[in-house]
Amino acid sequence: MKWIDSHAHLDDRAFDKDRAAMIARCSEQAMGVLTIGSSLRSSHEAVRLANRYRNMWATVGIHPHNAKFVDEAALIELRELAGDELVVGIGEIGLDYYRDLSPRERQRQAFVQQLALAIELNLPICLHNRESTDDLLAILKNAGEQHYGVVHSFLGEGVLAEEFLALGLHLGIGGPLTFPKNDVLREAVKHIPLDRILLETDCPYLTPVPYRGRRNEPAYVRYVAEEIARLKGVSVEDVARQTTENSIRLFRLSD
Repeated sequence: MKWIDSHAHLDDRAFDKDRAAMIARCSEQAMGVLTIGSSLRSSHEAVRLANRYRNMWATVGIHPHNAKFVDEAALIELRELAGDELVVGIGEIGLDYYRDLSPRERQRQAFVQQLALAIELNLPICLHNRESTDDLLAILKNAGEQHYGVVHSFLGEGVLAEEFLALGLHLGIGGPLTFPKNDVLREAVKHIPLDRILLETDCPYLTPVPYRGRRNEPAYVRYVAEEIARLKGVSVEDVARQTTENSIRLFRLSD
């Protein structure tokens, strides 16, 4: 594998018409993909896709938008799904105070429960954080000094990056890095160690320039790598190699 897209939603209906062709493009580019669960349904589908296609893995979890559906039965189902050998993490979990599609207290409770599941199963976490940083950090710190996993779609300043790095986490960098007005993120990425960065697309969302406004897909992760290379003054090949090594190490990926 030359590339790894560490965060994709390949079960999304946006891929229903050409999913196999899109995945074939990944194979042509020697790309591995982690397809991410965001509900019980999508977690089941992520596991199914990972077992169908080569160089694909799954995470299972319930997104904060769906936190109101997390109960004991859902947690049992997630634990069972996590037993599949191609499940390499718990996520997408966390908090989202921007849309508040689930009550905030239910979000916090679901996050704590799924974080505990990840710790119990010794699996890395895939974190969602939108306008909820203080509570997210408080919950992480209360659960222990160090964590392993990734802050998906990191968009913050350098100071926040340092806080997440100090907790043992990696940072997922995607299409927003290429957006013209995102100078704050570009400045932060200059100082994030390359061995703590994961490439991601969050496809079909957050499409990078030059395809912004269209559906995103894993093959476009190259444009994120090119911007990281430019900011750090290294080659795209160096970014591809190091970020692939980072994903393999963090998620303990194997054929």
